[in-house]
Amino acid sequence: MTKIIFYLTVFILLFISKMQAQELSYKGEQSKQTFEEQAKDIALKIENITKEEKEALKEEVEAVNVQLGNGSITKEEAENKKNALAKARAINIETRVAQEQEKLEILVQKQVDGKIKEKDSSKTIVIHLDDNFCCNNKNKPEKRTTSQFVLAFGANNLVTNRAVANSDFYYWQSHFFEWGFTNNTRIFKNDNLLHLKYGFSVMYNNICPTENRYFVTAENSQTNLEVFPYELEDSRFKNVYLVAPLHLEFDFSGNKSKFGTSSFSTHQGVRFGIGGYGGFRIKSKQKMYYHIDDDKIRIKTKGDFNANDFIYGVSTYLGYKATSLYLKYDLNPLFENNVVDQNNISLGVRFDFN
Repeated sequence: MTKIIFYLTVFILLFISKMQAQELSYKGEQSKQTFEEQAKDIALKIENITKEEKEALKEEVEAVNVQLGNGSITKEEAENKKNALAKARAINIETRVAQEQEKLEILVQKQVDGKIKEKDSSKTIVIHLDDNFCCNNKNKPEKRTTSQFVLAFGANNLVTNRAVANSDFYYWQSHFFEWGFTNNTRIFKNDNLLHLKYGFSVMYNNICPTENRYFVTAENSQTNLEVFPYELEDSRFKNVYLVAPLHLEFDFSGNKSKFGTSSFSTHQGVRFGIGGYGGFRIKSKQKMYYHIDDDKIRIKTKGDFNANDFIYGVSTYLGYKATSLYLKYDLNPLFENNVVDQNNISLGVRFDFN
């Protein structure tokens, strides 16, 4: 009976709290959120976008299978329809994620400008539970594997002749963006230090050439920078990759005693990860913006630009709880046939949301 009253009381308090929260405007809520909370909201939106589009694709494919089963379309027509649907959903994901990416860039700029205030944590609600209420949980099995949504962004450039100095690309305008899902498995049963972190990520690497230049593919299968005949407002080259990262993570969250038994938690202390990634290029695109008289012209060119179809590299991160400093370096060059090898390097912030 005591438990029933407790549950009922908590439910009523949560319901009242939710009703009061709905009366606040969206902007008012945003202004009270910290940078990490707002970044996590964007990450959740990206995660939901992926789930929604995959679920919609699944329903569309099932409809095509029904048509195939009824004999209204051939097997070849069914495959063509499925491929077209998959491409359409992939474009939807990219478009919607790009909108959230833009919000994230604005959020980062606000953080840099000091326009986001830290949340006041002076008000605290504490609920005390006695041992009799919680004792039924002591035999609950411990989870050795947890999952995270990964969100990372920061500066991006190319290493030429083993140096980033005097780069042909802007340092701050060139950036990278990454999102994905990972599993984190504790290696040893009774020790929380070593974890194996693995999953998949989508990487967006952008570079912006200096001195009014853009990429041109020559007849000798090399990709060179050339000066554009008009003054460019913006010139950027983007490559998108699907990769499988693998890291050995040292988690110093430590062990905790709970209900008389030891328990383990992750992402509650200092974390250090070292490993690498490998995958393939999904697409490459070059964008240029310029004016001729009063006309604003935008050129978007898709192609392979002789870029390597595959990507592999090393990466590491060091941080506290969900936030880390993140570094990654491609071991293979960006362009396949260029005389001088240029390897992509990225440095930024990474969030691992449980």
